[in-house]
Amino acid sequence: MPTRSSIIRTLALVAIVPAVGCASPGVTEAGQPQRALTGLPRNLSAAERSVLAASNTFSFALWQRINPAQRDSNVFVSPLSASFALGMALNGASNQTFDEMRAGLQFGTSSLADIDAGYKSLIALLTSLDPSVTMSIANSIWYRNTFAFNQPFLDDGANYFNATIKPLDFSNGAASLASINGWVNTETKGKIPTILDAIPRDQVMFLINAIYFKGSWRTRFDSTQTESAVFHSVSGDQPVRLMHRNGRMTYAETATYQAVDLPYGDSAFTMTVVLPKAGTSVETVAAAFDGAAWQTLTSGLHTAEVELALPKVTMSWKRSLIPDLQALGMRAPFTDGADFSRMSAGRSLAISEVTQKTFVDINEQGTEAAAVTSVGVVVVSLPVRQVVRVDRPFIFVIRERLSGTVLFMGKVVRLP
Repeated sequence: MPTRSSIIRTLALVAIVPAVGCASPGVTEAGQPQRALTGLPRNLSAAERSVLAASNTFSFALWQRINPAQRDSNVFVSPLSASFALGMALNGASNQTFDEMRAGLQFGTSSLADIDAGYKSLIALLTSLDPSVTMSIANSIWYRNTFAFNQPFLDDGANYFNATIKPLDFSNGAASLASINGWVNTETKGKIPTILDAIPRDQVMFLINAIYFKGSWRTRFDSTQTESAVFHSVSGDQPVRLMHRNGRMTYAETATYQAVDLPYGDSAFTMTVVLPKAGTSVETVAAAFDGAAWQTLTSGLHTAEVELALPKVTMSWKRSLIPDLQALGMRAPFTDGADFSRMSAGRSLAISEVTQKTFVDINEQGTEAAAVTSVGVVVVSLPVRQVVRVDRPFIFVIRERLSGTVLFMGKVVRLP
């Protein structure tokens, strides 16, 4: 018979998708109620809808590869950040390399023009939707100044991804690392100080995406109600600070979990917390977490009276995504036979690394999250009140509820 600690694990997912229901209104700094957005500012184009759909499909596909590989371990991944970084590289790919990257990123048969246009629109949409939330998406391309790259490839990075394009003297490793890591540190507001430790001799380019999110809860937790409690992790009971909120929230429940949706700012972005029920392993819920399950969850959200206890969590995460991307069918890009001839007409190139670092801090005021993905290129009444006490493994999803874009996905099986 499994023990309680082996059954109950903590799962954390952060994403951006449409929400249902309402919450107690927040207030602006001037003391006025914040409006709650009820729809996107305009209709999305076919290209935009295609990229949004591909982004979410890629998010859950990547999750299904990462989670089994990190069983009983915390996870906090931003598939969206990986998609942006790989999307820049896609502009330099040809033939089988292009086909595998496009398929792995879940774009089907979409044209490169539509993919690029969709990425560009998605950046504009997510970074302008809610002025009360800090949401930034930054891209950059850093390349060896003695290596010849095709200008159209660099222009595509600037035009469609608003990327900073900068040649560097990679032979001066210390100066190049200072420039690249300095950019990363700035774009993540110091939450991810570095992404690179060294520049190998055969490295000719880094394509880097940085996503930064900071939002205040629409209804904040009262810090005076935060209490010391016990969190039942996979490695045994741990002390935890549990935040508390009671009231009307957006809620869903199935036979295996409870879910509560917590909006930020004007409610465009939310975090969905998914708590497996006692006796259900968080790994069981995580394994079943795909696009269809996510749609079922969000479709089932409704307004209910909830008594919520949520742990304060701060954690960092790092992983090489190449094994996961290979499992999604991206194999040619990482081999000597890769075709990045649209990136450079000179020597053969291949992707040598896809590294992601993330950070998240959940507290009484709101949530701060950041992700950096580096792609390295080398030659070659009293109504019934639902009690949600998150003192054991749970799922949480940060989402933009109007467009349906998934930003981050993660899992916590023990407190950091």
